[in-house]
This record gives sequence, structure tokens and C-alpha cells, in this order.
Amino acid sequence: MLRYLPFLLVLALWIYAFIDCLNTPDEEVRGLPKVVWVLIILLFGEVLVGPVAWIAVGRARRGTGGAGAAPGGRRRGGRDAWTAPDDNPEFLATLRAENTKDASLLKDWEADLRRREDELRRRETGEDAS
Repeated sequence: MLRYLPFLLVLALWIYAFIDCLNTPDEEVRGLPKVVWVLIILLFGEVLVGPVAWIAVGRARRGTGGAGAAPGGRRRGGRDAWTAPDDNPEFLATLRAENTKDASLLKDWEADLRRREDELRRRETGEDAS
């Protein structure tokens, strides 16, 4: 069983590098065009040159926190800039709208419950008096 382990590790690294290369956006690929990286990974996967080259050179480093980098490796002010929910005014506005809607729904339910309770009390007192 152990004699298959190196083969399985090479296969796992090859598959990981191939899928990672396919899922990486074109603008994050370094050095060569993405199509060339896919071909390098596929052609030189058996000897580990392709997958190791992709991991070491081809893909962009994630989470390095360089200048102007936001959490997750994205640049601030760019198209992909991410804002935390606590700082996002649009998200906070949707929460307030949902809270208002839920509060009005709760008031309606409470009023309906009071009406039903009053109706039950009237029935009970009316039946007991008979």
C-alpha cells in the first residue's frame, strides 16, 4: 500500500494545481498567460515541474497584506474592494428596513392574539353565565 503513496501524492498535487489554475482569475495569474500555465501543468505534471512551478511562480500570493491590500488580498478602492458588514451603509439600511418590517408584523400578531384572547374570554364568561 505504501508503494502507491508517492504516486497518489503527485496525483493530488497535480489535480490541486490544475484546479487552482483554472479557478484563478486571469488578472491574478503571474508570469505567463493562463492557458500556458494550464498546458505546463498538464504536460509536466508527472515530474512535478508543472504543479510546483504554478504554485511557486504562477499564482498570485494570497493574503500577503502588502501596501494597499485589503483583507483577503484585494486592493482597496478597486472593483473587488470588500467592506465589512458593520461598515457597509447599504447592508445596515437593509437591516433597519427588515427590523421595521418585523416590528410591525410582531405588533399585528400581538393585536391578533389579544383579539382572540378577548373573544375566548367573552365566550367563557357568556357560557358560564348561562
